[in-house]
Amino acid sequence: MNRRHFLAALPASALATGAVAAAAPRGRLPRPRMGPGYFPNVVLRTQDGKSVRFYDDLIRDKIVVINMMYARCDGSCPATTSNLVQLQRLLGDRVGRDIFMYSVTLKPEEDTPDVLQKYMKKFNARPEGWTFLTGQGMDIENLRKGLGFTYPDPAIDRDKTQHIGNVRYGNEPLMLWAACPGMAHPPFIAESISWMIRPETKAAIARG
Repeated sequence: MNRRHFLAALPASALATGAVAAAAPRGRLPRPRMGPGYFPNVVLRTQDGKSVRFYDDLIRDKIVVINMMYARCDGSCPATTSNLVQLQRLLGDRVGRDIFMYSVTLKPEEDTPDVLQKYMKKFNARPEGWTFLTGQGMDIENLRKGLGFTYPDPAIDRDKTQHIGNVRYGNEPLMLWAACPGMAHPPFIAESISWMIRPETKAAIARG
């Protein structure tokens, strides 16, 4: 994904995550909670073969970091995964306790749980707090669209080799969602997500 495509995708991403609506002025009626009616509550499988529901088991009441990838990608996936490995190290034991990381394959027909396990080992991604996910093709596609990992140009959107390399991050209880480039420097990604973490955790990240 090049810079032009990333910038073109940003408006759709912002609207899809509700980041703009989250900044609504005080005094208005609270927005409906972004629950299973907003996030596709599809059944996915982890790298260990465990069945989970996207909203009920992975998103509800959590602070999360989400990206989409596939194992044989030779575009943005390796660089983004490497950055997320560094992000996991920067966040330390807060991953799995305060923050949960999810990588969802765009090619579930190829990326079985076993393939995802091997991909994790290849990049030294620790399973503590970081889950790689596969599932049924249509469920993955609905999830991709529901999370806003889409391009306005249908031709580009259909081409998985040009998929959006964004990292989506959110605080589900506070209904705060945003995104940043997956190929940004890991400290920048950590700083980008830290504003939605509870104060004591944010202070810990700042101290390193």
